[in-house]
Amino acid sequence: MTPKKKVSSGISGLNRMINSLFIGDNVVWYDDAGSLASEFCTRFIQESQQQNKPIVYVSFDRSPKNLIEKLGPLAENQQLTILDCFTNGKGDKARIFNKFYEKDGAQWPYQVIKVTRPELPQAVSDAIYGLHKTLSGDVRFVVESLTGMADLWDGEDHILKFYSHTCPQLYELDTIAYWIIEKGAHSHKLKAHINQVAQVAIDLSIQEGKTRIKLLKAENRSPKALGKSLYYTFQGDNFMLEGNQQPSPLYDLGSAIKAFRKTQGMSQKELSRLVGVTPSNISQIESNQVFPSIPALYKISNHLSVAVGSFFQEKTPLEKTIFRGSDAIKIHDPNWDKKSMDITQLNPFDLGGKADLFLVTIFPGGKLSTHFFQHKGEEIGHILSGEVDMVFQDQTHHLKPNDTVYLKTTPPTQWHNRHKEMTKILWIKVK
Repeated sequence: MTPKKKVSSGISGLNRMINSLFIGDNVVWYDDAGSLASEFCTRFIQESQQQNKPIVYVSFDRSPKNLIEKLGPLAENQQLTILDCFTNGKGDKARIFNKFYEKDGAQWPYQVIKVTRPELPQAVSDAIYGLHKTLSGDVRFVVESLTGMADLWDGEDHILKFYSHTCPQLYELDTIAYWIIEKGAHSHKLKAHINQVAQVAIDLSIQEGKTRIKLLKAENRSPKALGKSLYYTFQGDNFMLEGNQQPSPLYDLGSAIKAFRKTQGMSQKELSRLVGVTPSNISQIESNQVFPSIPALYKISNHLSVAVGSFFQEKTPLEKTIFRGSDAIKIHDPNWDKKSMDITQLNPFDLGGKADLFLVTIFPGGKLSTHFFQHKGEEIGHILSGEVDMVFQDQTHHLKPNDTVYLKTTPPTQWHNRHKEMTKILWIKVK
């Protein structure tokens, strides 16, 4: 397979951190505050315009007028097109937003296309691909945001289907796409699935009033920063990393509480109920955005069965070695037939490292017309129990317990369990 071309993100420090962007990358930004990804998107748009590359801004959350004010002179560049999914979506076709389109086109410097039925995922897909056909070269996209899609499409299943269809197609069309997600607004299942399909995943957060960035995934590259949480600032045009030192254990109270909670397999919702606060309060405490009162801290320690002093020890179980069955997350692609298969991710999706582990179960009679993952790198599968037929490069291979499959780039085209017992496969995706 021909290597993809390297592309600048517009931020030299970020390029070094992720070992560059590549044509075809879908870059997911998990934004803990809802506004942190904006600066990265702006630099990406500036860089694309300097290279005379067409860029499409898909907006679910902002009206065209609001977005144009935010982008300033960048919006007047003829390389930028705004795909407006807001006016007839979350804007509810309101007169105040539709007045924007009453301007005299001859004096209107902006390129804005209104999607008439954004409440239909297929209509949005058609608008994206229809616009792409009119553009040349490696087109760039900014999608703001997957969270806005959830509000409009009434549920995560529609997002999963849209995203799992769109990302591979954008990859094959040699585009680069930035996808913005408000991290706290979505389930672990959705984020785990999104992280599988994306080529690059980046977490942005605020802790103790300082901004932090963590590279969760960088497919087909091995940056040293993978999995490390780093403080960062923007100083003028410079993106500055302040090193990979974790906060002082004395003040990193939130991480200690989170570590003890996860060790016991307790959810934020469950802990909040026991302590008598909202799940949002627990989330803010664990991210060090707020600090608990002393009575609340004692309640937390009591329900986590640890002494209060344990939260302030120099060594807390911040990095887990053992993952219990309760840590596993069932994932599902709407394109899969639930009667044919089931997949559970065994390690946390944001763990970092060089591999992700899954338990793949193919039910009796289950037949898959494609491979169960869309992955461009190496994969390894080990048959734990049952038997299954795998079609690979037009040849059928019958696999039995203790057989191992190793894939470099080309995936199988079919899986078929013809037997009366379930087939269980330990599957490893190498990042």
